[in-house]
Amino acid sequence: MLLTIDTGNTNTVFGIHDGKEWRAQWRTSTATGRTADEYIVWLSELMRMQQMEIGDVTGCIISTVVPQSLFNLRNLSRRYLNIEPKVIGENVELGVAVDMDNPREVGADRLVNAVGAYVSHGGPLLIVDSGTATTFDVVDEKGAFQGGIISPGINLSMQALHDAAAKLPRVAIERPEQTIGRNTVEAMQSGVFWGYICLIEGLIDRVKAEFGKPMKVVATGGVASLFDGATDKIDVFDPDVTSVGLLEIYGRNS
Repeated sequence: MLLTIDTGNTNTVFGIHDGKEWRAQWRTSTATGRTADEYIVWLSELMRMQQMEIGDVTGCIISTVVPQSLFNLRNLSRRYLNIEPKVIGENVELGVAVDMDNPREVGADRLVNAVGAYVSHGGPLLIVDSGTATTFDVVDEKGAFQGGIISPGINLSMQALHDAAAKLPRVAIERPEQTIGRNTVEAMQSGVFWGYICLIEGLIDRVKAEFGKPMKVVATGGVASLFDGATDKIDVFDPDVTSVGLLEIYGRNS
């Protein structure tokens, strides 16, 4: 029974895999001050609701882009599971080449996504991960990570618009029915939503032209579902890319 932990800047996803299938996945807000004691109370109760016990867990793998969170997550595994966790970027081999000027600076989430997307969809690939940041990552036909693009996420754009412009309200991100807004809220939603669609489509076209070979475009991440049906540039929406990557990397290191 494997516990996977994927910590992003906004949310942390816990998953349980029993060796055959995913038994459960839970999402919580990322809080660097949350202790191992707090995590175990929360996690134990959720597992019981799914007819599982914390003692069933026999392995743990952690991916985090928030270094401050690692101490408490590692303590969760060591103290309550009696397991030394595998940590992306520390004590695991990815089993994939990283063709970058400085491979160590590539975020753990991007490398895990590269593994997961390649296992699920083959290559070459362009992975569009929409979260706190929106990343575009290239994986070649052999599964090697070739680099990519990092841009602000859609929620950051909406937040920045509200924070920097005194008279603009805080609004929810929604897909507007039309491009031309008939009021301030509609105008903001259109600018952010359709602006991001144009960003995604434009960068996909530029990456494909520069890469020079056919490639599948896979979208994932916490807000990727917002764009489903809004563009034909994305071939597959796959919310499980990161989970599959963590499972695969754990298997390669066990």
